[in-house]
Amino acid sequence: MRIAAFRRAHFNAAHRLHNPAWSAEKNKEVFGLCNNPNYHGHNYELEVKVVGEVDPETGYLIDLKILKDIIKQEVELRFDHKNLNLDTEEFLDLNPTAENICYVVWQRIRAKLDDRYELSIRLWETPRNYVEYPA
Repeated sequence: MRIAAFRRAHFNAAHRLHNPAWSAEKNKEVFGLCNNPNYHGHNYELEVKVVGEVDPETGYLIDLKILKDIIKQEVELRFDHKNLNLDTEEFLDLNPTAENICYVVWQRIRAKLDDRYELSIRLWETPRNYVEYPA
């Protein structure tokens, strides 16, 4: 039996959208208020979806405690209450857009999950805007 299991989490982080190869004017034109030199923050909501076959011995697709621990270690402890541009290795040279954050989160969790699972990530930057990987 194939099934999907979900785990939700959240983290708060600051960032600045900025392309150092562009002029200040172009950055402001493209990124608007998100280019604030003093940064701005979001209350990110994360949804992790794992898909696969149910283990007939346990009845589980995945022990959700294991998934919870992976998310805590790889996302919450790493990004919560951080300035993504300044405090994280992942975004020192990568613009911390919702799209890039979502993909980085996917990579970090994917590296900790058994290959038998399919993984997708949804990341809400605001209650009305979210991204998903893979699409």
